[in-house]
Amino acid sequence: MQVIQNRRRFLAGMSAIGAVGLAGGRNSSAENALLDTTTVRFTHTPATCNAPLYLAEELLRADGFTGLTYVDVDAGVNTPMKMANGEADFGFEFASAFVIAIDAGTPVKVLGGLHAGCYELFAHEGITSVLGLKGKRIGVGQNLKSDPYLFVSAMATHVGLDPRRDIDWVISAEAQPMQLFIDGKVDAFLGFGTECQELRARKIGHSIVSGVLDPPWSQYFCCMLASSTKYVEDYPVATKRVLRAIFRAADLCTSHPERAARLMVDRGYAAHYEYALQALREIRYSAWREFDPEDSIRFFSLRLHENRMIESSPRKIIANGTDWRFVDELKRELKT
Repeated sequence: MQVIQNRRRFLAGMSAIGAVGLAGGRNSSAENALLDTTTVRFTHTPATCNAPLYLAEELLRADGFTGLTYVDVDAGVNTPMKMANGEADFGFEFASAFVIAIDAGTPVKVLGGLHAGCYELFAHEGITSVLGLKGKRIGVGQNLKSDPYLFVSAMATHVGLDPRRDIDWVISAEAQPMQLFIDGKVDAFLGFGTECQELRARKIGHSIVSGVLDPPWSQYFCCMLASSTKYVEDYPVATKRVLRAIFRAADLCTSHPERAARLMVDRGYAAHYEYALQALREIRYSAWREFDPEDSIRFFSLRLHENRMIESSPRKIIANGTDWRFVDELKRELKT
């Protein structure tokens, strides 16, 4: 019964904002016959910042998609590999993770940026900057291929630290980095979305880097959207339609954060409505219109090249693993 009620509440919310999301678009019924596939599979991680993915579901169904699937991502196989293995078609991921995958020859195409500012680097008292992390313990999840490891490594390189020698990386299969931080077993960790709100509410630690406020990180996408190369090549019409729905949903997160937060709680992707709402209000979903996604890929490629995590030049990464034609068209077509 609870599932049915949640579904009804979700559809009611979508009916209230669906007109906003579909307004200004082309006639969906006229376009249905042009779809080159009606199925799409998304990688799935239950993060608040992924709200546009869940809001886009009904927009995609209204636009002619009949088969939508969400594929869980685990620690063993990351988002780019899920797409390369043929298990998923689209995924959200940190820009740095896509750069690593492209450098390794993984057949994915980064298609655009989703948002900026979903993370904060938290530290305990006495640490006031990234330079202060030298010799300190940083929690990064289950392995040294994780998103937090790549991202904080880029931060360390940017200020002149050697992430391999200067930082004590703490991995754990039993406890999340946030819990290790709360327990005092690590000195810093990269927090996401509602984790940041919870730590501030509990007055644990403090933020030394904000993806919303602190340059240069605030000037680039943190999370970007990519597809398998095969899907883009085989289904260009569907690819553009998927991006259009997701970018509209991102706009809805900006204009209706209350409804987006309620959806996240109802579907079990967030535990606390107030935390989710604050996160959605802070995350810059409008960045997809404002930022140049190529700048973000170039920036992170440079950082990862500097710390010898990739061999390819930024130019090669961009040439081999990006396709901006869809987002360029949508920026023109979905002008507010």
